[in-house]
Amino acid sequence: MLKVTEDIEEYVIKNGGELAFPTNLAINSVGAHWTPSSKTNEKFCKGDLVKLDVGVHIEGYIGDNALTIEIETNKYKKMIDTSREALNTAIEAAGPGVNVGMIGYAVQTTIENNGYKPIANLTGHGIKRYNLHSGISVPSINESGGATLKNGDIIAIEPFVTDGAGRVGGKRNSNIYHVRQKRRIRDEKAAEMIDKIEKRYNGLPFAERWLHNIQKDATKSLTKLMRAGIVSYYPVLDELGQGMVAQSEHTVLITNSGAEVLTK
Repeated sequence: MLKVTEDIEEYVIKNGGELAFPTNLAINSVGAHWTPSSKTNEKFCKGDLVKLDVGVHIEGYIGDNALTIEIETNKYKKMIDTSREALNTAIEAAGPGVNVGMIGYAVQTTIENNGYKPIANLTGHGIKRYNLHSGISVPSINESGGATLKNGDIIAIEPFVTDGAGRVGGKRNSNIYHVRQKRRIRDEKAAEMIDKIEKRYNGLPFAERWLHNIQKDATKSLTKLMRAGIVSYYPVLDELGQGMVAQSEHTVLITNSGAEVLTK
């Protein structure tokens, strides 16, 4: 898994992009938020249902997309196809003047008509420059009171489909980190580390394994930054009914004529 992740990220960088967040590999009942650490030795297994979520930016302008593959079996083909169908239906529904609840309704209806559940507490999101989650929340269920889209909005739409409970949660470390608050720390190495993190990633999430290119004692400095409350990790989000999960995602631009897919 580590090699696959590193190969993907190396490809992005070689082709002139930068990582908007660490490449996510969510396996089977993990809905979202996991990337290999520098010490990961796990391997893919036959039958694994793998959500691959990749974010790329150029000078802060972000594209976020995801797909699901099944390793050497076809047991969950219908679930994968349902996530793609729900995504396409949501894109067709999106446009200026459309409340995001209508997108959620389209996603929920599509998923439930295929015999599955949407994951209610995983949503799509608005995107701005150097801001992966800019305030707009795009539900996968019918909700009221959300944002109304307007011309020029950029959103990531990402339906999650499951045969489980339809909700996720968890506390395990995903190996994906973010700066929680800006404050001084006395330790010289840790202070040097957070300074470089802020300058290099500009508020975007980062991986533990990336930090070893910044500092030799990266693990020690990261631990000190976490203890000081300066850096936190995102938790792994497990499907609460231990159901399998499939995901599809595109970033779209809202235009006068509807929604233009930016991540083809």
